[in-house]
Amino acid sequence: MDGIDRQILALLQENGRMTNVELADRVGLTAPPCLRRVRALEEAGAIRGYHAEIDPAQLGYPITVFAMVSLKSQAESDLAAFEQHIAAIPEVRECHMLNGEIDFILKIVAPDLRAFQEMLTTQLTAAPNVSSVKTSLTIRTAKARSGVPIAE
Repeated sequence: MDGIDRQILALLQENGRMTNVELADRVGLTAPPCLRRVRALEEAGAIRGYHAEIDPAQLGYPITVFAMVSLKSQAESDLAAFEQHIAAIPEVRECHMLNGEIDFILKIVAPDLRAFQEMLTTQLTAAPNVSSVKTSLTIRTAKARSGVPIAE
């Protein structure tokens, strides 16, 4: 990956809807070699996809909660079973396995506190192998950036 590839990644990370012609112009290439580089970055897995950033509140999900989950067993089969269970809950938007006292941290959205409580008690704390769940309600978000910093 060279400097031009990094420029392409930085620009697409900022605006995934940028046309190939505009992208090529910004990185100093003509359109065909720029498109070849983008396709190569996609095939290599550096670009995993394109998406629209949606405001959860605009779709009726103004509540964001982080849940720290501890499991009774950390056997690989139990971890995989928990991950599979969580994958089926649409309100869980992120699930990260952690090192340390807490096994997983989840980012959860909900339309209101009642709906969150229902999901918590019926789907999360009731899940097999769950030892404890500690939750923190988000008051406000000071920074939310997707992607990674890209040095040129």
